[in-house]
Amino acid sequence: MSKQYLTAHTVDEAHPAEIFSLALTPTSLLSASGSSALRVHSTTDATFPLQQTIPNAHKLGCHHVVTARGGLGNVAASVGFGGEIKVWALHKPEAASGQQPEWQLRWEIPPSKAQAQNGNANGGVIPGDVWAVALSADENYLACTTSDGRIHVWDIAARERIQTYETGARGGGSFAMAVDLSRDGRLTASGHENGAVYVFNNDAGRMVYSLSGLAKPVRTVAFSPGCKRLAAAGNAGVIAIYDMEHGEHVGNLVAPAARAAWITSLDWNDSGEYLLTGSLDGKVKVWDVARGVCVATHSETDSAVWSVRWLPKSDRALAPGVPRSEMFCAAGASRSITFYREATGS
Repeated sequence: MSKQYLTAHTVDEAHPAEIFSLALTPTSLLSASGSSALRVHSTTDATFPLQQTIPNAHKLGCHHVVTARGGLGNVAASVGFGGEIKVWALHKPEAASGQQPEWQLRWEIPPSKAQAQNGNANGGVIPGDVWAVALSADENYLACTTSDGRIHVWDIAARERIQTYETGARGGGSFAMAVDLSRDGRLTASGHENGAVYVFNNDAGRMVYSLSGLAKPVRTVAFSPGCKRLAAAGNAGVIAIYDMEHGEHVGNLVAPAARAAWITSLDWNDSGEYLLTGSLDGKVKVWDVARGVCVATHSETDSAVWSVRWLPKSDRALAPGVPRSEMFCAAGASRSITFYREATGS
């Protein structure tokens, strides 16, 4: 059985450069691109209007922006092509002031090379260039990956690094291209250029699973909302599903095609029943995980799709008389952000 999604709205020319990353809060969408500014659109209005532009957020452009899945939407983090990480906080003025909430810089972690030259607050050196980043659901912890295969975990309130996971001897690990934190805070997962997927127990501070199943670069990993499954995908064009109780590879989601396109982004819906994927050939797909089949495909562009995200479910309607059905969004090389709505949603 297929599912039908309709194009609800497209924000044309949302950025002057390719859009590399999207992040959602209960009321807004943050987007990052090859340009220096971050942009914020409202998701409570059917036209998804621009709420805020953060100029010069990253001088060389930004390749990752994240919020906490299942979080309150008060913290965001972004990584620039210069290697810097910036943590943003949502400032909410007094209601009587009539001012709108806006994102403000809370903390910046300088590029790894600068830290290697100057040391850091912990008295050590952090080699390797930062790439992917993730936030815990409680918005207290930040995980980031490096080009030499390390995964660092930071305490945001304390502004200190509290954990480093190694995936190779003496920093000789494969480029860590993706990272995610489980919503219960127990697990960190990383995906690597050599096809490896690792899972770490944050309470024990050690690796618990080294997962097989993908032999090509892994570009995206994501825990299911219930933390029972992990999905990983990348250049193989296959979505590998792993059970987190025993670390078993329990299945693959594969589209029937002569040559599968690289999968660049994936996201679980709120119930954990469906996976959303974006790929290099411009296709956005919705997968029924239990049945192992693709139930919807959109290909409105031939340009690469770099990021896809489900919109958090909300009781708030987009407009009077218009109920909030299941929705997702996608963006990439076209520089536009497209929103899709389930045709039969309630």
